[in-house]
Amino acid sequence: MSIEGEYVPSALEWVRDQIEVYERSGGTEANTLRDSGIPIIVVTMKGHRSGSVRKIALMRVEHQGEYALVASMGGAPQNPGWYKNLVADPHNVMVQDGPAPFPVAVREVTDDERALWWERAVAVFPLYADYQQRTERVIPVLIASPR
Repeated sequence: MSIEGEYVPSALEWVRDQIEVYERSGGTEANTLRDSGIPIIVVTMKGHRSGSVRKIALMRVEHQGEYALVASMGGAPQNPGWYKNLVADPHNVMVQDGPAPFPVAVREVTDDERALWWERAVAVFPLYADYQQRTERVIPVLIASPR
């Protein structure tokens, strides 16, 4: 499965470059957040308004084959644009964690399930806790499950 449409790369050069190298190398290069050593995954989706193919790199928060997609946006007051894309079309999403992308279904978690996934996410990337303190919104956590 692939997501059809025109690919519109990120406006941020370092994100564009990371995704290009990650995909070209089958996940063997550019597979951490800059120099942090923290692994990333690449998420591919359709823009909810444009219909264009979009790709983002997110922290790799994996548990038993599922992935948490944390919509932190560094603690900004609003959710990242990709959050709306995933909510609008949760079954037209791919995750790449290694050599090849695979289809996933995405759902937002709440309450106890969110708390459990939030704990896992903070264990991988402790700055998430700081991001939550910077904003009044509850940072959404979505789960990507292989289909």
